[in-house]
Amino acid sequence: MKSIYAMLFVFIACLSITNPGRVEAAIGVNYGLLGDNLPTPADGVKLLTSRNITKVRLFSPNQNILNALKDSGISAIVGTLNEDLQTLASDVATAKRWVQTNILPFSSSVNITCISAGNEVIPGDLATYVPAAMQNLDAALTAAKLSIPVSTAISMGVLSQSDPPSNGLFSPESSPVLTQVAKFLQSKRSPLLVNIYPYFPRNSFPANVPLDFALFQDTAKPNPDGALLYTNLFDAMVDAVHAALEKAGGPDVEIVAAETGWPTAEGGPDASVANAAIYNNNLIRHVSSGAGTPRRPRKDVDAYIFALFNENLKSAGVEQHWGLFYPNMTEVYHVDF
Repeated sequence: MKSIYAMLFVFIACLSITNPGRVEAAIGVNYGLLGDNLPTPADGVKLLTSRNITKVRLFSPNQNILNALKDSGISAIVGTLNEDLQTLASDVATAKRWVQTNILPFSSSVNITCISAGNEVIPGDLATYVPAAMQNLDAALTAAKLSIPVSTAISMGVLSQSDPPSNGLFSPESSPVLTQVAKFLQSKRSPLLVNIYPYFPRNSFPANVPLDFALFQDTAKPNPDGALLYTNLFDAMVDAVHAALEKAGGPDVEIVAAETGWPTAEGGPDASVANAAIYNNNLIRHVSSGAGTPRRPRKDVDAYIFALFNENLKSAGVEQHWGLFYPNMTEVYHVDF
């Protein structure tokens, strides 16, 4: 039987901060807006506050959401639109205008913890713009006297090897760009944002990826990597990226799990409310424990659950069933924040 790591490698091959002041890992949510029946931003922020959710990730600098977040105590990762990467990479003046329009008006009342230059564009046609966009945004933030890290968000599809995690390696298509990204993040002591979904390798290879290993359950059989033992797939995926970063010139770059979660319907037999509740509650306990990962013990990994709401304008099928809440703000299932 092939190992779990081998199955993970096959799967990802097929897929098209450091913050010195941080004292413990934290859980947030992705606040997506691809729905025509979502609550108002003000009501959405009230929901976040009522459930003790203190961190959100925004895929764009949506000013309605940012206005609603003012003085709420909720921090935010703010992304650029993918289609803006080319212009942001063109010169610092463009990046300065972006910061002045989208960040500066909110910086005194919203704790913006990171700017993400695009989401999952590496590898691809837009990938070559990412390093320059990151550098220009960093220069623009510095000019505005704002101390906000700049990063980018990647999928696990950037890896060509992950079996075992210590063999993690960026693919030939991704490596030229991610080597630049890794060295930039290393120099700035900023994190890499990684979208980590144990559901996908489990769904693709159920015979080889045990469900309990994907769901952080105590019954999971540990998987060895030299002297290290992995008791869950999330840690194995995180550490595969750590290993790739080390080889690309970013040995000290930390990882933020910018997206992770489990679907509740239309994604095969494992996409269920029960499994989603198990995954996300176990994720919170694991991340909050301070254990880190086998490769980086006691190094916090912040994680952002995908997503706050079910979004009906996403592609039909499983994509519409990742929310913690229905658009009417009732729970799909309970998560203890």
